[in-house]
Order: sequence, then structure tokens, then C-alpha cells
Amino acid sequence: MDGGTRRITGTRLIDHDGAVQQGDFLLHPDGALSPSKGDEDVVESIDGSMRLVTRSFQNWHTHLAMVLNKSMGEALPLMEWLETAVFPVESNLTAGFVEAGTRAAAAEIIATGTTFACDMYYHPDVVAQTLAESGVRGTVCGPITEFPTPSYPEGPGQALSTMERLIAEGSPRPERVEYGIGTHSVYTCSEETLKKASEISRNTGCTLSIHTSETRKEVADCHAEHGMYPIEYLDSIDYFTEGTVCAHCGWVTKKEMRILAGHHAHAVHCPVSNQKLACGGTMSYPAMREAGVDVRLGTDGAASNNALDMRAEAKAASLVQRHDHWDARILDPSETWRLATNGSTDWVTWDLDDIRMRPWGRDSRRVLANLIYSGGRVLDVFVDGEALRRDGTTLTIDERAAASALEDAVTEYYADI
Repeated sequence: MDGGTRRITGTRLIDHDGAVQQGDFLLHPDGALSPSKGDEDVVESIDGSMRLVTRSFQNWHTHLAMVLNKSMGEALPLMEWLETAVFPVESNLTAGFVEAGTRAAAAEIIATGTTFACDMYYHPDVVAQTLAESGVRGTVCGPITEFPTPSYPEGPGQALSTMERLIAEGSPRPERVEYGIGTHSVYTCSEETLKKASEISRNTGCTLSIHTSETRKEVADCHAEHGMYPIEYLDSIDYFTEGTVCAHCGWVTKKEMRILAGHHAHAVHCPVSNQKLACGGTMSYPAMREAGVDVRLGTDGAASNNALDMRAEAKAASLVQRHDHWDARILDPSETWRLATNGSTDWVTWDLDDIRMRPWGRDSRRVLANLIYSGGRVLDVFVDGEALRRDGTTLTIDERAAASALEDAVTEYYADI
């Protein structure tokens, strides 16, 4: 029953614009939508009377396998959290642990309505293989730093050459999963490394991803060393390529926003992670939009977020922007929806029988706000016409087995720590 057009009857449907449509619809494998007359050749007809059909969420900044570190090192500030709770255990990281963590993460994002992740984590070949098997879409950016990592014990040269090879070979499922380069940050990558990564991106067309201006200290240190703020510095060394993914952007000047817009970069708002780690600075969504920057939404890792639930991230983004700018009109439900689903060609259905979706209101006008601010249960997930989840059960991953493997991996992961 996969790979074809589906008919959903008597349903409510929300596309990117946030408007509620009602009726019978055809969901095509290429992501297109059309009304149904009832006589089309389809692989399946679904009763949509108690379903809300929507575009899927897109998670533009993740460290998927860090579900291994979920709920670890609570109540610690960012650098202390990294140095005492994350880096020590990551020295014990193996490809097997990454596989277990990524599979559990993929199960979570499917179960919460997400079909794309832009990831940055170790053993990217394992991440790509696991995502390919799960059926979701992904841009898998192998992390590059000056210091040795579990993937690249010989340092940045090995990291860059390995990513160059993986990009040339292609992923196990290239129509859904691609490789990119994750230069970690300006404070962990030398100018030479940043330039080399940019060169590979230009030569191959792969995505560049980087943590940018996440903390006030990062920004101050960069200015003290280079006389420029991080995005200014990256621009000065000709780092940016088309569509560079810049995660966080919490401490960014208006000049830097114009630089991002000029390079058609994606600035990724990660509100839950930034608040949990008390980064202090929040991306200014109104200023970014005024400067013409393409803003996306991401969870960061499950370690700094405790979840990969993009519905919850959308709610947090809406609320923190209103709070910080003293303006309740910012990121209303429709605009929040566009932010959270930007770029999606996939479909998700939500259970309208879930009490959190009530009341629907006249013409179902309340369902979008209810979904964003109250929550909902995912019933179905369709990618390229393939059902990854049906009637509340994920088909491409055995959730119970993934959970058990995660528990076993965590027990072994910490054995020597």
C-alpha cells in the first residue's frame, strides 16, 4: 500500500498557509494535494472524519544520537554541562551506540510528526544508514573540529577527507538522505579548517552547517580574537555557501543578519535548548524577518532539549518571541505553522479524538491553535507516498525494540565513566 496516491475522505486539512480546508482529498507521492471526486485509482482510502491532515514538521538542527545523553547533567550551564556531562562520556562513543541512539531518535521524530532532520553528529555514515532505513529525510553533517573526535581520532584532516568521500559515494538512500559538512563552530575550527570545508561545499554542492552566536561568551571571544563577531568573521573568510545552516543565532547584530540574508543562509531558532541552558540571548525573529533572513526551527539535541518534539518547539518559539518583544501578535498560529513546516512535502495525520484537540470550534477554526499550543497524537506519517506510520503504529521502526536497544546502549555507554 505504499508509494502511491491516497484518498482521505471527510477530513480537515491544513497546508502550509495554516487555513483549514474540509472535504475529500488526494495526497500524491510527490507531495501535491488535490480534491478527490471519489473515483480515482488510489492505493488506499482512509476515513478522515476523526483525522486532521497537515504537512509534517521539519527539524533544522539536531544531534539525533544524543538521545543517549537525554536528561543527563540537568541544571548545568552550557559550558559546564558540555565539559562535565557530555564530553567525558562522548569519549566512550562507538558506532554501535550512535546507531542505537539514532534509531530511537528517528522513532521519536516519526511519532511526533517530523519527517526531516538536519543532523550534526559522530559516525555520520551510521546516522545516514539508520535514517535511510527509517524512511525519513535527512541532511547528515559530519562534525568537524580541531580536536580528535570519536569519528575522527586523527583530527580535522581525517574528518574532512572522510566527509568528502561520503559525499562522493552518496548516502544509502540519496532521494531522501544526503551528506553535508558540520563545521562545529568558530571556536572549535581554525580558519584553515573553515575554509577547507567551504571549498568542499562549493565543489560538491553539499550543505554547510555550523553553530553560530549561541552564547554571549562565544561572541565576545570571537570579537576579542578577530575584531569581528562570528557571522562577520565567517563572511570575512568567504565561508558561506548557498543555504548554509546557522544554528542558534541568539546574539546577532543587524549587520550580521544582512550578511545571512545576502548568502541565503538558514538561521535556525532553537528556543527550548537555548532557554534550558540559560544562554540568555534569543534569536530576534522579527529583526531576522525584516532583514530578509530565512528562519527555520530546530530542537538541537535531545540532551539539551529533553525531546525532539517539533510541535513543542513551535509552541516555545511562538511564546518566547512574543514575551521577548512584548508583542502578542508575533508568530500567531498560522505564521508559527509556516515556520515549523517550511519546506515539507510530506503529510501527517493527527487524532481529532484526542481531548487536547477540543473544542474544534465553528468550521474547525480552533484546531490549528489547539495543535500548536495543546498538542496532539500522530496517527499517520507519509513520505513520498510511503507510510512510515499508520493508525498510531510506526511501521519502519520497531519502537519497543529501539527503546530496549537504547536502554542497553546507555547501560554499556556509561559502564566505564
